[in-house]
Amino acid sequence: MATSAGDNTHAGRATPDIVLRGVTKRFGDTVAVDDLDLEIPRGAFYALLGPSGCGKTTTLRMIGGFEDPTAGMIELAGEEVTNAPPYKRDVNTVFQSYALFPHLNVERNVGFGLERKKVSKSEVRSRVAEVLELTQLTGLQKRKPSQLSGGQQQRVALARALVNRPRALLLDEPLGALDLRLRRQLQIELKRIQQEVGITFVHVTHDQEEAMTMADEIAVMHAGRVEQRGSATDLYDTPRTEFVANFLGISNMIDAKHTGGNEYAIGDGGVVRAPVAMDGDVRIGVRPEKLAILEPGADTNGHNALRGTIEVAAFLGVSLQYQVRTPGGHELTVIEQNRNGESLGPGREVTLAWRPEHTFVVSKEDPPHAA
Repeated sequence: MATSAGDNTHAGRATPDIVLRGVTKRFGDTVAVDDLDLEIPRGAFYALLGPSGCGKTTTLRMIGGFEDPTAGMIELAGEEVTNAPPYKRDVNTVFQSYALFPHLNVERNVGFGLERKKVSKSEVRSRVAEVLELTQLTGLQKRKPSQLSGGQQQRVALARALVNRPRALLLDEPLGALDLRLRRQLQIELKRIQQEVGITFVHVTHDQEEAMTMADEIAVMHAGRVEQRGSATDLYDTPRTEFVANFLGISNMIDAKHTGGNEYAIGDGGVVRAPVAMDGDVRIGVRPEKLAILEPGADTNGHNALRGTIEVAAFLGVSLQYQVRTPGGHELTVIEQNRNGESLGPGREVTLAWRPEHTFVVSKEDPPHAA
């Protein structure tokens, strides 16, 4: 993967399975994908994450051959496929709409592609049985799609793609039509299946939790470009831009000015320390669960600290959430684990403390983006 300010590189990376170089896609005057470079390692579960209109689905469609790039080059397994049609690319795609044949049972739906390729009947039976077991559909092979739940239909679509043993599997928001409980269950199942088959999965989603649950590596896209890529931990704990910080969960952001070393002055008259130095006017950030609520005047033990007043306290079951306003007018969100069911009431004066290494810093020149 080419190294840039938005990259998190890893030692000993696997050989790239999918490579995009300078890929651009325009629809009239609209630039959907803008000079994109991407390397997806062999056997990775790779997520393209971002809001609607960021270019993630267009990127996936170009990898699959359903859209031609306006410029740039695409390689699959070391072979250039930029202008190759979908049927000449060793990939299969699973869409949000499962597109199952309603008149065929599960077994015939899954084996349809093999039959079209004139694979022998005995091999079709063997490979279909193997993939039905993998996707936990054994016993349902004689049912029609109308007799299956949404989750089972999604598994059939996945089995139909996997039975062809593609080099890579492309997943275009495959869980988007399912309810939250089933979606979370199938997130774990998809990850298990990918680990068992060992092929490259490229997964497009706008759901941050879904990407973080399943992917080995995530590329966060915005306005046709990759803002940052890395593991879920990298992106969440050390975002490089304000967009990434706000898109992956809640971030408390405060305007600050670098005063030397790893110290930053904030509007409240306080000083905050961070693990990195970035010159000029910046924004410092800290995640809500990294903040501890202490009594006013409590020993902060070398931690960063801000005084504030609790304005809102909310009980969320497994956690408690607070909105705290500082004297300088900053509103910070704090999330604490629910240990005893008791929450602090509004109007209470508190000190917020957090470890300096939990502070991240982004350039103030990055305009604020809504998640």
